[in-house]
Amino acid sequence: MPCALALLLAGCSSAYYGAMEKIGFAKRDILADRVEKARTAQTEAKQQFADALQRFLAVTKVDGGDLQKKYDTLNRDFQRSESRAKEVRERITAVEDVAEALFREWKQELAQYSSAALRADSQRQLDATRRRYDSLVGLMRRSADRMDPVLTTFRDQVLYLKHNLNARALAQLDSTHRTLEADISRLIADMEASIREADTFLQTLKSSS
Repeated sequence: MPCALALLLAGCSSAYYGAMEKIGFAKRDILADRVEKARTAQTEAKQQFADALQRFLAVTKVDGGDLQKKYDTLNRDFQRSESRAKEVRERITAVEDVAEALFREWKQELAQYSSAALRADSQRQLDATRRRYDSLVGLMRRSADRMDPVLTTFRDQVLYLKHNLNARALAQLDSTHRTLEADISRLIADMEASIREADTFLQTLKSSS
């Protein structure tokens, strides 16, 4: 991202957070809201990928039938999965944006304390919240990255079936299902871990507010 664009986006974010604070929504509140939305997006994506796998297996296991309809079914599931994946990534980016603004402000305000004890306590809370946040975003990003190989495999199979609507193409799909099953199982496990971490992080925010 060019520096000028980065500075422009940062300025837009700062203006937005400043406007929200004037009407009673602190960065901490916005962060909690965005974490909840990211958690919801991951939950929905997890279900979409699991459902897509089941329909993929159903298409490849049934002999005969209209291959065009089978292609249409797989293509719809691919499009939905891709859309869910995009939403997850956008939600994570939104979380990162407000979190960095919150931690930057928190760190700057430490210098305003006249009480060394209160400053030290606030620093401990900042450090603990930052560690928990880093763990959360790490899990979120890992689960998001897990979506890529699933989507790549899915896209390849949909494209192959689109241009080869015959029994041989269907057999090719059947040979791929084990790879997809393994990839989606790992994806779901990572998403569930990320969702649990989001719940813990939200509790951390509430306890330190």
